[in-house]
Amino acid sequence: MNEPASLPSYLALNAAEMPAERVFGTLSYNAKRSCWVVKAEPCVTELCKRLFPGSATGRRGEARFSDHRRIIGDLNWLMLRYPLEVKPQDRLRWKDALFEAREYVRKRDEALKAPTRAIPSPTVFTGRLTQFQEEGLAFLLRTDRCLLADEMGLGKTVETLAMLAQLCAYPALIIAPAHLMRNWQNEIARFICKPDGSPISVHVIKGLTPYPLPPADIYLMHYLLLRGWKKTLPELGFRYVVFDEIQELRHAGTEKYSSASLVAENAERVVGLSGTPIYNRGAEIWNVINTLDFHFLGDYESFTREWCYGYGNEIVAKPEVLGEHLRSEGILLRRTKQDVLSDLPPKRRLVIAIDSDDTLYRRLMLPVAEKLRQLKHDDTLTASQKAVLSMDVEQGERQATGLAKAPYVTQFVRALLDGGEKVLLFAHHHQVMDYYHAELKAFSPAFITGRENTDAKERSITRFMEGRTDLCCVSLRAASGLNLQRATCVVFGELDWSPAVHSQAEDRAHRMGQTDSLLCYYLVSQRGSDQDVQDALGLKVSQFVALMGDQPLSQEKLNENAQYASQYAERLVRRLMDETQ
Repeated sequence: MNEPASLPSYLALNAAEMPAERVFGTLSYNAKRSCWVVKAEPCVTELCKRLFPGSATGRRGEARFSDHRRIIGDLNWLMLRYPLEVKPQDRLRWKDALFEAREYVRKRDEALKAPTRAIPSPTVFTGRLTQFQEEGLAFLLRTDRCLLADEMGLGKTVETLAMLAQLCAYPALIIAPAHLMRNWQNEIARFICKPDGSPISVHVIKGLTPYPLPPADIYLMHYLLLRGWKKTLPELGFRYVVFDEIQELRHAGTEKYSSASLVAENAERVVGLSGTPIYNRGAEIWNVINTLDFHFLGDYESFTREWCYGYGNEIVAKPEVLGEHLRSEGILLRRTKQDVLSDLPPKRRLVIAIDSDDTLYRRLMLPVAEKLRQLKHDDTLTASQKAVLSMDVEQGERQATGLAKAPYVTQFVRALLDGGEKVLLFAHHHQVMDYYHAELKAFSPAFITGRENTDAKERSITRFMEGRTDLCCVSLRAASGLNLQRATCVVFGELDWSPAVHSQAEDRAHRMGQTDSLLCYYLVSQRGSDQDVQDALGLKVSQFVALMGDQPLSQEKLNENAQYASQYAERLVRRLMDETQ
């Protein structure tokens, strides 16, 4: 069979079908190990083990090759020089494997010539991508197993949704950390729809015990559930799988890792998303890539021997060479903020919905409910007493909201810090700050809460600005006058009703001389006071937003803000009363 001239010579011919004056051994498939087994003369197997370290076995006269599209090409090349007889029962499988190897090379070469940007159809995608996000979409569309490793805040989620919409890749399975479940739901609702304009149906998988899944276009689940669904998920036959924050799978040998690998193995298209695919050990990238594309980097032992400082060592000797190899093979795309700075505004604001602890929220709201009962039923209260009680109710609910979502806020901040970001974390209540202190103590955070004396406050500023900590927790109402421009991210764990307070907090990092694009995250919960505060600030979930405070406010706007502030507690109380009726 004549193959296109574009194929490299080692793939153009099927070595198993070539006439041979001498056959050096046999080739067979081991289904249990998912590998091809060469049993041949010592001159052949010794050469295999020298040229392809992953093929080595403990047996004389035997070598094994992983059943991977890239490796099949190597094996065919070897057989052109040392002909092997393919066992009759495996000839059709070999022909199919060689076809897949050729298709892999064709697609890889076509990708190098393909358009570098892709614009999603407006009938299925309602957002707008920047130029570099269009480049990311083109990358996702042209490869079926890949790692999008852009720095945090550059839009990996929206690019992935654009890909799913463009391919109409449903049903799809998205696996993400628990604290990002609600954000994925909101992003899906915001950005993608079906060609007829109807919404995408989403089902969030719950619990460790498998159950019959209802029909849906997209299924969401978090990593902690994978072990319970290990046997069930592969049987459901998801063709499209997305692993958000795929560094969660950097440790092999866990039920989570093996379950994810089984799901990925059976999928047609697998995408990994991570701003930090490699943590402490460079060899962790093998686990990440291996989940996406089994044995793309060979087996672990040969990878550590050839790419790291010796067998079993986990430190990659030349990470830049490994990165270039992954990019050239079309499996990796990574952009940093510095790479795309010209496409970014000076400040980017992103509102992200996170979960909250409903049980804790209800418990913290018990004393608030008692004050509400007083407001409802005590006719002897004076106007001033009602005003005080209303403010107590407002403060009580805001604190309950802050504490209930605090576990998810700290998870989010931890991911930022692991990714190398320098974070300002803003909150309002001291109890919320105390929770941050306990949960994030491993990062040795600095604190500026209004409880410190002048010397302690200066020490906190110095520690952060000199790089002795990458996390500074600041009270929303204690931010004025601070100079903390080392920060690359601002996170609002709690919200204030005043836009000016938020703008002033952002400006602690966004100072004169700042050349980076500052990313400001507003973390909001669906429960509690956040919904009212969002209305006050004009925040809309899943949008980059421009808050008031960037430009001098008109007198009309100042009056409007003052009026809203005076009515704020009253509105919260009214809503709470409605909820408790």
